[in-house]
Amino acid sequence: MEEISFYRPTIDERDHELIQEALYNPNSHMVERLEEKAQDFFGAKHVISTNNSAAAHHLSLCAMDIKRGDKFICSVNAFPSIAQAVRQFDAEPIFVDIDEEDFGLSPKALRIALEKYNHKKLKGIFLNHVAGQSVELSEIYQIAKEYGIAVLDDANRALGLTYKGKKLGNHSSLLSTCQINSQLKEPVAAAGFIITNDDDIAQKARLLRNYAITNGIDKYGNLSYIYDVTDIGVKYDITKINAAYAIAQIEKDDKLIKRRQEIAKIYDSELKDCPHLTTPVKKRDHIYTQYIIKIDKNRDGFARTLLERGINTSLHYIPIHLLSYYKNKYGLKVNEFPNALKSYQQILSIPIYNVMTDAQIEYMIKEIKDIARNRV
Repeated sequence: MEEISFYRPTIDERDHELIQEALYNPNSHMVERLEEKAQDFFGAKHVISTNNSAAAHHLSLCAMDIKRGDKFICSVNAFPSIAQAVRQFDAEPIFVDIDEEDFGLSPKALRIALEKYNHKKLKGIFLNHVAGQSVELSEIYQIAKEYGIAVLDDANRALGLTYKGKKLGNHSSLLSTCQINSQLKEPVAAAGFIITNDDDIAQKARLLRNYAITNGIDKYGNLSYIYDVTDIGVKYDITKINAAYAIAQIEKDDKLIKRRQEIAKIYDSELKDCPHLTTPVKKRDHIYTQYIIKIDKNRDGFARTLLERGINTSLHYIPIHLLSYYKNKYGLKVNEFPNALKSYQQILSIPIYNVMTDAQIEYMIKEIKDIARNRV
């Protein structure tokens, strides 16, 4: 039995070529090239590269000069990195419920939260977009404008995510973040991005990402004879090898999206009448970085049986208020966010990525149908 991993990266000759150049050409300027390519890709004034997405989240808040006691509204259905970045400052995440169809922050829940928590310590809304489909940005921007607060958003690994045909990072957010890589341990390579049109945010982020050292790094990247430190910095800059990998991934992003959309179309067609199973709701542009189905009965048993048959799955996401740190810290009730709780009890992300073969897709569909009809 062949094992189908939840995700595998797409690596081709272009990745090898750029990595070799990074290794052996001291004048390759890979990081500068990456940021120039990313600026063009996102259509943004500034792109600041970092060594991963968590670094991009934290560095973004550093650049905003967040302080103890400040607050950010966040979706309760997100990877913990956003809430963790907020807590790094001893600031507070304010969680809100989600839309059951796109799994993103609910505009209705946002308005309720703003009516309750709007005060000078509230610094913004930190959105996340789930599975390659954005939240309803126009409505959220309008609500944020009414209350005079900033919007930040995170695409996670949905490189190339669009809303109304425009890439994330080219809308009305103060800044956006995203990443290249999806594996939590031992990724082939990693890169995070801060995308912004705000000159002050960009300048501060660039200063802080390498110890806040000024006038002290030579053309080879070494510490020079005279240097100065002007702030409390971090060490979040990217390596040349990771930058080379990121360039190659950006260059093939259209191809990766097209293949995932093709697979999603097959899943939609083949699974639409499958008992106990609901396919994703496409409400707006969708690039399917995850394909999230809902199982209305015994989701965990369904996932275990798939694993027994060699198919790895995942969850996007366990609601943050159910995770031990946040549960203990804030004492939120299990049913505090009913939409997120209901979705969590049903959702299951199945493999969808460029290097999946047609035979693997066919096998997965066959096994999913069999389990749904006979084992659930």
